[in-house]
Formats: sequence, C-alpha cells, structure tokens
Amino acid sequence: MSNNVDINQRPEPDELLQTIADYVVNDGINSQEAYNTARNCLMDTLGCGLLALRFPECTKHLGPVVPGTVVRHGARVPGTSHELDPVMAAFNIGCIIRWLDFNDTWLAAEWGHPSDNLGGILATADYLSRVAVAEGRAPLTMRDVLTAMIKAHEIQGVLALQNSYNRVGLDHVLLVRVASVAVVTKMLGGDRDQVIDALSQAWVDGCSLRTYRHAPNAGSRKSWAAGDATARAVRLAMITMKGEMGLPSVLTAPKWGFYDVLFDGNVFDLAQPFSAYVMENVLFKISFPAEFHAQTAVECAVTLHPEVFERLDQIEKIVVTTHESAIRIISKVGDLANPADRDHCLQYMIAVPLIYGDLVAEHYEDDFHANDGRIDQLRDKMEIVEDKRYSEEYLDQDKRSIANAIQIFFNDGTSTDKVEVEYPIGHRRRRVEGIPILERKFKNNLLTRFPPQQSEKIYQCCLDQATLEALPVNEFMDMMTIN
Repeated sequence: MSNNVDINQRPEPDELLQTIADYVVNDGINSQEAYNTARNCLMDTLGCGLLALRFPECTKHLGPVVPGTVVRHGARVPGTSHELDPVMAAFNIGCIIRWLDFNDTWLAAEWGHPSDNLGGILATADYLSRVAVAEGRAPLTMRDVLTAMIKAHEIQGVLALQNSYNRVGLDHVLLVRVASVAVVTKMLGGDRDQVIDALSQAWVDGCSLRTYRHAPNAGSRKSWAAGDATARAVRLAMITMKGEMGLPSVLTAPKWGFYDVLFDGNVFDLAQPFSAYVMENVLFKISFPAEFHAQTAVECAVTLHPEVFERLDQIEKIVVTTHESAIRIISKVGDLANPADRDHCLQYMIAVPLIYGDLVAEHYEDDFHANDGRIDQLRDKMEIVEDKRYSEEYLDQDKRSIANAIQIFFNDGTSTDKVEVEYPIGHRRRRVEGIPILERKFKNNLLTRFPPQQSEKIYQCCLDQATLEALPVNEFMDMMTIN
C-alpha cells in the first residue's frame, strides 16, 4: 500500500477535550470562597462595563448588526436598552466589560481576563431565562451564572498556567472562546459529547494574532477582541446544539491539528486538575485602570507623588525595577498613537501618577496626553531593570506576585527611597483590604448610569450572597436595564 495516503479512521476525542467536558458536565463546585469571589467578580465586571458606556469609542460598537432589529425574548445589555440575539448580546457585553481594562486578570505563563467569559454566560442565561418564563418554565438563577463563571475562569486559567500562547504570537482571547463554548454549551442543555464537539469547533477556529496589542500596531481592537471571542463561542455552541459534528482530533491530528499548525508541535501541559483554584486566586484591578503588570508600579508612583511633583524638572533618572513579563509586554519607547497604546505602556502608566497622584481612564485620552509634555519627558528618563526574583515569584504558584519598584534620582545627587510593592491591592493576599474598595468602586460605577434609588437596589442585592444567588437571571437583568 502506498504511504502517500491518509488513514481515514475517526479517532476518539482528544484527551483534553474529554477532560474539560467531564469537568463542565459532571463536577460540582464546593468552594464557598469561589462563590463569594465570583459574586465580587460579577459586581466589578459589570461596574466596569457601565463605566465604559461613558466612552463613545466603546458605545459605537454596541447594538444589533442591523440597526432597529428587535429580537423577541432577546438578551439585554447592562446599562442600555438593547435587546439582542444572544450572540450579538455576548459581543456587546464582552466589549463593554473589557473596554477600560479595569477588572479581573489572571497572570501565569499566559495572561488574560477570565471575566471576559461573562459576555457569553450572561447573554445566554438572560435569553434562556426569558424564553423559559414565556413558556411557563423556571428561569436560570444567578447561582447558575456564578457556577458558569467559576468553571470558565478555571478552564481559561488552568490552560494558561504553563502554556504560553503569546510566545508563539497567539492572543489569549483563544482561551476565552474555549472556556465560553464549554460552559455555554452546557447551559444550552448540551451533554458530554456535545460539549466535546463544541470545544473542537472552538479550537479549530485557530487564534487571533497578538498584533493589535503590541507596538507599532497597538489599537482599540484589543478592547473588543474578547467580546468577539465570547460571542463566537455562543455561536459555535448553538451550531453544535443543532447537531453539527465535532472534530475529535482537532488538537493532535498530524500536520493539520492545532499543535502542529499553531503550537510548534508542542502539547499543552495541564498543570493541575480543574477545580475552583482560578476564581479563588483571581486578581482584581481595584484602584487603577492599568494593564495588570503595571498595577504595583502605579501604586509606587502614587506613593512617590507627594515627594516629587514639585521637583519634576529636577529629575535626572527614574529607575523602574520590574519582572520579565512586564518588560516583554508593556515596556515601550517612542510615540504613543492612541489610548490603547498608552494603557499598555509601563512608562506612561508611571509618569501620569508621578505628576498627578492618580491614574484614571481619562488620562489615556488623546487631548490629555497632547496637553501635558511632562509625561513624555518623564518617560524618556526611565530605566527599566529586571529583578530575577520578581520574575521567578511571578510564576510561583504559592506567591504569584506582580512586583515593581521605583526609585527617583535628582540632578543634585539626592534620591528618593526605593519604593517597592510586590502584591497589588487586588491580590488574594490583600482581599481583606481590597474588597471594601471594590464594593465602593461598584457603587460609584452604578451611579454613572442609574439613578440613586436603582443603583442602591442593585448594590444591596449584589452585596448579599444568598439574595443574589436565588434571583432569577431575567429579574437581575431587569434591574440592569435602561428602559
């Protein structure tokens, strides 16, 4: 027999597809800490989405594909009056919650934002609940949403622990599509085989390039890329539930599989079993809308502000000690072309709080940057240095620090102390300190979109674990809608 033929024998599904499906379909979540953290994650994620509605560059992406389209029992988009099909609603929700880059983050060999999966989860849950109520059936509850969040966080985060997609040029939103498709297929009533089939469709889609996150092409696509991924997941889940076949060896097929085509022939390393580890350890961006590798650097800069803001013209150099991932991802020199470019520039995110004592979303806007030449002057005086210990402890499973330090030297030979922050306020090690601030942030964000009475109703509901978990999804979304 000739060797120049393919053996057309359909194999068993790849092991990873089966492992993820078993977790989604069969495993319960027994961690109360995970549910409490998921509630906080829900609050922070939706609050950041509401805040993003103040920015026209975000809102221009919202609404149906065809203006004026009305969907019966459509999924709602928080803070708006849109009622959309669940695929487009997932895009809308995913777009607003990621736009300001101001909520949760996961850092490992790969990084990303597991809350991006909420776009698909919440849109699907609202749609299913509204249809159920119309048909006289029980809707989903917010506990179902929290459970799906925990599992999506876990899938995305565990796959990121030891597998670096960015090192081969691939974007982390791939993991949003994979995690979302698994939990959404289950929400739609999918069994183990259907979850496996949907997962195979998510992997065979391939992956976006990271081009839009890096110089010289950094731009606003990075703010809607995750919305696109979670929406695609909903579409693939719905196709699967109509009976579309899967591709069982999508990862391992020689020559044509994901490993050979996109991952240099390497196989994913599943570092640990799926449980609730990622939600329990997720990082919150509580104080600053800054790319997470810079969170502690911004905190250092805010600490130094009172000591330096009247001596900015006397600064000789600024030494920034950081970790390898920050250097690789957000350290850049040269012109910054747009807000998306600035909020991924370590030097910019340090310069602004040194001058102003704070960093807010408006500080990335074109007019703000153009009107203060001191920002680029300070950027030019920065020296970026790696501390090997910082880099090692960034990847240490028991620490997962995101350390930065800043020391400023003046022309007269004096200097500030070296200010170091190893764990940001949103870290698990600083939960007691951080959660009250997160709650205040949520309340303030609610007030940017809703009147005080409605904001207070939402706020009080979200503060109480039992009340929130028991609430039907459609009733929760009723509160989050503008009529």
